[in-house]
Amino acid sequence: MSDAATDPGTTGTPTTDGQDESAGTVLLAGSANLAIAIAKLVGGLVSGSAAMLAEAAHSFADTLNQVFLMASLKRSRKPADAQHPFGYGMERYFWALIAAVGIFVLGAGYSVLEGVRAILDPEELGPLTIPYVVLALSFVFEGVSWLKAVRQLRGQAQDADRGFFEHLKITPDPTVKTVAFEDTAALIGIVLAAVGITLHHYTDHGYWDGLASVLIGLLLAVVAYALGQQNKRALIGEALSPEVQESLRRTVAESPGIDAVVELMTMRLGPDEVIVAARVDLDDDASADELEQAADEVERRLREAHPEVRHVFLDPTDLPDGASPVPGPGAQNGKDSSR
Repeated sequence: MSDAATDPGTTGTPTTDGQDESAGTVLLAGSANLAIAIAKLVGGLVSGSAAMLAEAAHSFADTLNQVFLMASLKRSRKPADAQHPFGYGMERYFWALIAAVGIFVLGAGYSVLEGVRAILDPEELGPLTIPYVVLALSFVFEGVSWLKAVRQLRGQAQDADRGFFEHLKITPDPTVKTVAFEDTAALIGIVLAAVGITLHHYTDHGYWDGLASVLIGLLLAVVAYALGQQNKRALIGEALSPEVQESLRRTVAESPGIDAVVELMTMRLGPDEVIVAARVDLDDDASADELEQAADEVERRLREAHPEVRHVFLDPTDLPDGASPVPGPGAQNGKDSSR
């Protein structure tokens, strides 16, 4: 019956402020990772440390991933066309998924293999001054990148009136989340590499260095799996949280001309774009003009309460006598809690 995108006053593309901030976060992370990767590679070759070489592979993988994330930000801004009428917002999730695969294959795979090799055939460590300096500087640069990502996430959480960790779990923005996860893994990996090198040096047992490399690889595998799962759900087509769906349902149900919400479905088209489809029971006594005004009012109220809503489809459906609307996510005892 109605689609918000057909209103010239409501089409528009999503605001780019968030994307610009994400682009800055990704650029900082990418620049830091490239410099750190080269330094770690030199330090690893000089010292012969498997953990250092694993960290170098980790940083090179992260640098490549920043390229993927920048591509996602650029391509997701393309306007909707006949081939993709709902836009290209899903590009963000696709490229973030590719980044997760990159972490797993390039970072985790190489780190585990290098660690196993070092355990089976340990090598003597060279001078430790350069590795320690490289790790210390890497920790500082990774920390700066990590702080920027965390600051952006904290700001988003405050805007959404959520706690930081709750927002980190459910945020639809895969870009800054990927950077935050990568940088967290990098900081932990640097500590593991330093511990492995130190134990190797003082115990004269090479397996400590190899073990640190294996642990770095396993850490990256966990991060890659977590990011991959989140982006997979988004690409398949993920509904909004039950709390947001209930808020949408209540907004539609309380709009004039709507007797009941028979069914409401949502799907995220991108971090800042949502589609809402609802089967509604309309006021039988309303005229055609009044029903059209009611549909416009539903769209206005939904966009006002939830700016990320870009498309609204209303399907008028008669509710049989004695039948109850489909319970919403927050319904209890089989009743529609929005009524």
